[in-house]
Amino acid sequence: MDNKIREPGKVGEEIVYCTDGKYRWSYELNLFKNPTILIMILKIFFFIILGIFVFVTLFDMGNPGFFWEGFLLNLKMFGIILLVMFGISLLGYLVYAAIMGGKYCVLFEMDEEGVTHTQMMKQVKRSELISTLTVLAGLAAKNPTTVGVGLNSGARTSMRSEFSKVRSVKSYPKRGVIKVNMTFEKNQVYASKADFDFVNGFILDHCPNLKKRK
Repeated sequence: MDNKIREPGKVGEEIVYCTDGKYRWSYELNLFKNPTILIMILKIFFFIILGIFVFVTLFDMGNPGFFWEGFLLNLKMFGIILLVMFGISLLGYLVYAAIMGGKYCVLFEMDEEGVTHTQMMKQVKRSELISTLTVLAGLAAKNPTTVGVGLNSGARTSMRSEFSKVRSVKSYPKRGVIKVNMTFEKNQVYASKADFDFVNGFILDHCPNLKKRK
């Protein structure tokens, strides 16, 4: 695919270029088969618990005889807490996945300035959303910004990454995920196998301040 294509229409298996100058595509993440979100949740809890462990250890260092008996006791206690929290997180994730019908449905909008990740309120069928995008791509709208407004009207959550603020990009082709990281915000962009190289290449080419390219 050529990321310089500017005629409205499909530019990939699922990606369409719309009249408002944005590339749009949908992605259904299988919550049971793709561990990306679960890994993110576990990492969050791990670093929270690690931070607490470090704080408590530093606080206890002044106690007589802390090393090594007290340290090992703290290590054992936080190890148990970590296992319990991981178990609770896994159970909560499975409940969430079941409630969502095993799917995390996302709409992506990407232009020269950034990429927006929007979770859809309703778990619409991907085929229906792709069809809608294809129709929108061919519209000669007088006000093309209404395309984006219409698609986002049913959205629940949205995050936008401005390419000028992105500090690192990490790509995981096997999981179909591209992590777009700003200083205080981390975004995750998903793409199908057929469209992955296009999306990944476009993002890398439009992020002028990257520290790492993985």
